[in-house]
Amino acid sequence: MGFPGTWMTESESVVYRVVPKCACSTIGQIMFYSDHGRFFDGDIHDSTAGLHKWSQPESQPLIEGNVRAHKSFAFTCVRNPYARILSSFFDKIAGIQRNGKRYRGNLVPQLAQRYGVQVGSPENGFDFDQIASFRRFLLFARDTIRWRRPMEPDIHWSAMSGHISTFIVNGGRYDHIFFTEKFNEGMQTVLDAIQTPHPVDLGAIPRFNESEGHGPKRAHPVSAYFDDLSRHLVWEIYKKDFQLFRYDFDDPDNKYPVGEIDLDEVHAKLAA
Repeated sequence: MGFPGTWMTESESVVYRVVPKCACSTIGQIMFYSDHGRFFDGDIHDSTAGLHKWSQPESQPLIEGNVRAHKSFAFTCVRNPYARILSSFFDKIAGIQRNGKRYRGNLVPQLAQRYGVQVGSPENGFDFDQIASFRRFLLFARDTIRWRRPMEPDIHWSAMSGHISTFIVNGGRYDHIFFTEKFNEGMQTVLDAIQTPHPVDLGAIPRFNESEGHGPKRAHPVSAYFDDLSRHLVWEIYKKDFQLFRYDFDDPDNKYPVGEIDLDEVHAKLAA
Protein backbone atom coordinates (compact mmCIF):
# COMPACT_ATOMS: atom_id res chain seq x y z
CA MET A 1 0.00 0.00 0.00
CA GLY A 2 2.89 2.38 0.65
CA PHE A 3 2.21 5.93 1.83
CA PRO A 4 -0.76 7.42 -0.02
CA GLY A 5 -1.40 11.11 0.60
CA THR A 6 2.17 11.70 1.76
CA TRP A 7 4.15 14.76 0.62
CA MET A 8 7.83 15.48 1.25
CA THR A 9 10.01 18.48 0.44
CA GLU A 10 12.65 17.88 -2.22
CA SER A 11 15.30 18.74 0.37
CA GLU A 12 13.75 16.01 2.58
CA SER A 13 13.52 18.51 5.42
CA VAL A 14 10.01 17.37 6.37
CA VAL A 15 7.33 14.77 5.61
CA TYR A 16 3.59 15.53 5.74
CA ARG A 17 0.57 13.22 5.59
CA VAL A 18 -2.19 15.18 3.87
CA VAL A 19 -5.62 15.15 5.52
CA PRO A 20 -8.18 16.78 3.18
CA LYS A 21 -10.02 19.85 4.52
CA CYS A 22 -7.33 20.43 7.19
CA ALA A 23 -5.33 23.39 5.83
CA CYS A 24 -3.56 21.14 3.34
CA SER A 25 -3.28 23.84 0.63
CA THR A 26 -1.52 26.21 3.01
CA ILE A 27 0.74 23.50 4.43
CA GLY A 28 1.73 22.34 0.95
CA GLN A 29 2.57 25.89 -0.12
CA ILE A 30 4.68 26.43 3.01
CA MET A 31 6.61 23.25 2.23
CA PHE A 32 7.11 24.36 -1.39
CA TYR A 33 8.22 27.84 -0.28
CA SER A 34 10.65 26.42 2.29
CA ASP A 35 12.54 24.68 -0.52
CA HIS A 36 12.25 27.22 -3.35
CA GLY A 37 11.75 30.64 -1.76
CA ARG A 38 8.54 31.14 -3.74
CA PHE A 39 5.01 29.75 -3.75
CA PHE A 40 3.71 27.36 -6.38
CA ASP A 41 1.76 29.30 -9.00
CA GLY A 42 -1.66 27.68 -8.72
CA ASP A 43 -3.28 25.08 -6.49
CA ILE A 44 -0.50 23.10 -4.80
CA HIS A 45 -2.55 19.93 -5.35
CA ASP A 46 -1.89 20.38 -9.08
CA SER A 47 1.89 20.58 -8.77
CA THR A 48 3.87 17.80 -10.46
CA ALA A 49 7.35 19.10 -9.65
CA GLY A 50 9.08 20.88 -6.78
CA LEU A 51 7.45 18.74 -4.10
CA HIS A 52 7.61 14.98 -3.68
CA LYS A 53 4.17 13.34 -3.61
CA TRP A 54 3.22 9.69 -3.32
CA SER A 55 0.99 10.17 -6.39
CA GLN A 56 4.14 10.85 -8.45
CA PRO A 57 5.77 7.45 -9.17
CA GLU A 58 9.29 8.88 -9.19
CA SER A 59 8.74 10.21 -5.64
CA GLN A 60 7.58 6.92 -4.15
CA PRO A 61 10.97 5.23 -3.46
CA LEU A 62 12.30 8.47 -1.94
CA ILE A 63 9.28 8.90 0.33
CA GLU A 64 9.23 5.23 1.30
CA GLY A 65 12.95 5.16 2.12
CA ASN A 66 12.68 8.32 4.18
CA VAL A 67 9.55 7.36 6.12
CA ARG A 68 10.59 3.79 6.93
CA ALA A 69 13.96 5.00 8.23
CA HIS A 70 12.31 8.03 9.91
CA LYS A 71 14.96 10.29 8.42
CA SER A 72 12.86 13.44 8.59
CA PHE A 73 10.38 15.12 10.94
CA ALA A 74 6.90 13.80 10.08
CA PHE A 75 3.63 15.55 10.88
CA THR A 76 -0.03 15.96 10.01
CA CYS A 77 -2.89 18.30 10.88
CA VAL A 78 -6.47 17.66 12.08
CA ARG A 79 -9.70 19.67 12.32
CA ASN A 80 -12.93 19.64 14.28
CA PRO A 81 -15.11 16.92 12.67
CA TYR A 82 -18.26 19.08 12.75
CA ALA A 83 -16.55 21.94 10.92
CA ARG A 84 -14.74 19.58 8.55
CA ILE A 85 -17.85 17.79 7.27
CA LEU A 86 -19.64 21.14 6.91
CA SER A 87 -16.70 22.50 4.93
CA SER A 88 -16.76 19.42 2.70
CA PHE A 89 -20.44 20.01 1.96
CA PHE A 90 -20.10 23.70 1.14
CA ASP A 91 -16.95 23.20 -0.94
CA LYS A 92 -17.47 19.90 -2.73
CA ILE A 93 -21.26 19.60 -2.93
CA ALA A 94 -22.71 23.12 -2.89
CA GLY A 95 -19.72 24.89 -4.46
CA ILE A 96 -18.43 25.15 -8.01
CA GLN A 97 -14.93 23.70 -8.43
CA ARG A 98 -11.99 25.70 -9.72
CA ASN A 99 -12.48 24.15 -13.19
CA GLY A 100 -15.92 25.79 -13.31
CA LYS A 101 -17.78 22.49 -12.94
CA ARG A 102 -19.50 20.52 -10.20
CA TYR A 103 -17.40 18.13 -8.14
CA ARG A 104 -17.12 14.62 -9.58
CA GLY A 105 -19.40 15.26 -12.52
CA ASN A 106 -22.76 13.65 -11.85
CA LEU A 107 -22.41 13.42 -8.06
CA VAL A 108 -24.61 16.44 -7.27
CA PRO A 109 -27.46 15.37 -9.61
CA GLN A 110 -27.24 11.89 -8.06
CA LEU A 111 -27.53 13.42 -4.57
CA ALA A 112 -30.53 15.45 -5.67
CA GLN A 113 -32.26 12.38 -7.08
CA ARG A 114 -31.45 9.85 -4.34
CA TYR A 115 -31.28 12.00 -1.21
CA GLY A 116 -33.22 15.17 -2.07
CA VAL A 117 -30.15 17.39 -1.65
CA GLN A 118 -30.60 20.85 -3.19
CA VAL A 119 -27.64 23.21 -3.55
CA GLY A 120 -28.86 26.12 -5.66
CA SER A 121 -26.64 27.62 -8.34
CA PRO A 122 -24.57 30.75 -9.04
CA GLU A 123 -27.52 32.05 -11.09
CA ASN A 124 -29.87 32.15 -8.07
CA GLY A 125 -27.18 33.18 -5.58
CA PHE A 126 -27.01 29.64 -4.17
CA ASP A 127 -30.45 30.08 -2.65
CA PHE A 128 -31.40 26.81 -0.94
CA ASP A 129 -32.26 25.40 2.49
CA GLN A 130 -28.73 24.85 3.77
CA ILE A 131 -29.72 22.98 6.92
CA ALA A 132 -32.11 20.50 5.27
CA SER A 133 -29.72 19.79 2.39
CA PHE A 134 -26.70 19.39 4.64
CA ARG A 135 -28.52 16.85 6.83
CA ARG A 136 -29.48 14.85 3.76
CA PHE A 137 -25.87 15.00 2.54
CA LEU A 138 -24.78 13.69 5.94
CA LEU A 139 -26.98 10.61 5.43
CA PHE A 140 -25.27 10.07 2.09
CA ALA A 141 -21.80 10.50 3.63
CA ARG A 142 -22.68 7.94 6.32
CA ASP A 143 -23.94 5.49 3.69
CA THR A 144 -20.70 5.77 1.69
CA ILE A 145 -18.56 5.22 4.78
CA ARG A 146 -20.66 2.51 6.45
CA TRP A 147 -21.80 0.51 3.43
CA ARG A 148 -19.72 1.94 0.56
CA ARG A 149 -23.00 2.69 -1.24
CA PRO A 150 -23.98 4.34 -3.52
CA MET A 151 -20.22 4.96 -3.98
CA GLU A 152 -16.89 4.58 -2.20
CA PRO A 153 -16.34 7.20 0.53
CA ASP A 154 -14.68 10.37 -0.71
CA ILE A 155 -11.37 11.49 0.82
CA HIS A 156 -12.89 14.84 1.80
CA TRP A 157 -15.42 13.34 4.21
CA SER A 158 -13.86 10.02 5.21
CA ALA A 159 -12.56 10.01 8.78
CA MET A 160 -9.26 11.74 9.59
CA SER A 161 -8.16 8.71 11.60
CA GLY A 162 -8.44 6.61 8.44
CA HIS A 163 -6.13 8.93 6.50
CA ILE A 164 -3.68 9.22 9.35
CA SER A 165 -3.58 5.47 10.06
CA THR A 166 -2.20 4.45 6.64
CA PHE A 167 1.06 6.22 7.44
CA ILE A 168 1.38 4.34 10.74
CA VAL A 169 0.25 0.91 9.50
CA ASN A 170 2.87 0.97 6.75
CA GLY A 171 5.77 1.81 9.02
CA GLY A 172 5.71 5.56 9.56
CA ARG A 173 5.71 7.49 12.82
CA TYR A 174 4.49 11.02 13.44
CA ASP A 175 6.56 13.49 15.40
CA HIS A 176 3.74 16.02 15.63
CA ILE A 177 -0.02 16.28 15.00
CA PHE A 178 -1.50 19.74 15.36
CA PHE A 179 -4.89 21.44 15.15
CA THR A 180 -6.11 23.52 12.19
CA GLU A 181 -7.79 25.74 14.80
CA LYS A 182 -4.34 26.53 16.28
CA PHE A 183 -2.56 26.61 12.96
CA ASN A 184 0.23 29.11 13.57
CA GLU A 185 1.16 27.54 16.88
CA GLY A 186 1.20 24.02 15.43
CA MET A 187 3.00 24.89 12.18
CA GLN A 188 5.61 26.89 14.09
CA THR A 189 6.40 23.77 16.12
CA VAL A 190 7.12 21.98 12.84
CA LEU A 191 9.29 24.81 11.47
CA ASP A 192 11.25 25.05 14.74
CA ALA A 193 12.09 21.34 14.49
CA ILE A 194 13.48 21.36 10.93
CA GLN A 195 16.13 23.05 8.80
CA THR A 196 14.81 24.54 5.55
CA PRO A 197 16.74 25.98 2.58
CA HIS A 198 14.62 29.15 2.84
CA PRO A 199 13.37 30.59 6.15
CA VAL A 200 9.60 30.77 6.61
CA ASP A 201 7.95 33.69 8.41
CA LEU A 202 4.53 32.29 9.30
CA GLY A 203 3.14 35.74 9.99
CA ALA A 204 3.77 36.72 6.38
CA ILE A 205 2.32 33.56 4.81
CA PRO A 206 -1.13 33.98 3.21
CA ARG A 207 -3.81 31.36 3.74
CA PHE A 208 -4.37 29.32 0.62
CA ASN A 209 -8.06 28.42 0.60
CA GLU A 210 -8.57 27.15 -2.93
CA SER A 211 -12.31 26.64 -2.49
CA GLU A 212 -13.14 30.12 -1.19
CA GLY A 213 -15.42 32.28 -3.31
CA HIS A 214 -16.75 29.45 -5.49
CA GLY A 215 -19.89 28.61 -3.59
CA PRO A 216 -22.38 29.65 -0.90
CA LYS A 217 -21.34 31.05 2.45
CA ARG A 218 -22.44 29.19 5.57
CA ALA A 219 -25.48 31.10 6.82
CA HIS A 220 -25.87 29.67 10.34
CA PRO A 221 -23.78 28.70 13.37
CA VAL A 222 -22.33 25.19 13.23
CA SER A 223 -24.78 23.82 15.82
CA ALA A 224 -27.80 24.78 13.69
CA TYR A 225 -26.91 22.12 11.13
CA PHE A 226 -26.77 19.27 13.64
CA ASP A 227 -29.99 18.04 15.22
CA ASP A 228 -30.08 14.86 17.33
CA LEU A 229 -30.11 12.54 14.31
CA SER A 230 -27.28 14.44 12.61
CA ARG A 231 -25.16 14.28 15.75
CA HIS A 232 -25.83 10.55 16.00
CA LEU A 233 -24.61 10.14 12.42
CA VAL A 234 -21.54 12.29 13.09
CA TRP A 235 -20.65 10.12 16.10
CA GLU A 236 -21.15 6.97 14.02
CA ILE A 237 -18.76 8.27 11.34
CA TYR A 238 -16.21 10.20 13.41
CA LYS A 239 -16.20 8.68 16.89
CA LYS A 240 -12.49 7.84 16.69
CA ASP A 241 -11.65 11.34 15.43
CA PHE A 242 -13.39 12.98 18.40
CA GLN A 243 -11.71 10.64 20.88
CA LEU A 244 -8.15 10.57 19.52
CA PHE A 245 -7.91 14.24 18.59
CA ARG A 246 -9.75 15.55 21.65
CA TYR A 247 -12.56 17.48 20.00
CA ASP A 248 -15.79 18.39 21.81
CA PHE A 249 -18.65 16.21 20.61
CA ASP A 250 -21.16 17.75 23.04
CA ASP A 251 -20.85 21.33 21.74
CA PRO A 252 -20.71 21.66 17.93
CA ASP A 253 -20.04 25.39 18.28
CA ASN A 254 -16.83 24.78 20.24
CA LYS A 255 -14.36 24.37 17.41
CA TYR A 256 -11.36 24.05 19.71
CA PRO A 257 -10.00 20.80 21.11
CA VAL A 258 -10.60 20.13 24.79
CA GLY A 259 -7.26 18.43 25.39
CA GLU A 260 -3.87 17.66 23.90
CA ILE A 261 -3.24 14.81 21.47
CA ASP A 262 -1.39 11.82 22.93
CA LEU A 263 0.90 10.70 20.10
CA ASP A 264 1.59 7.32 21.72
CA GLU A 265 -2.15 6.65 21.97
CA VAL A 266 -2.66 7.66 18.31
CA HIS A 267 0.07 5.28 17.17
CA ALA A 268 -1.17 2.44 19.36
CA LYS A 269 -4.83 2.74 18.32
CA LEU A 270 -4.26 3.37 14.61
CA ALA A 271 -1.56 0.74 14.09
CA ALA A 272 -4.01 -2.16 14.17
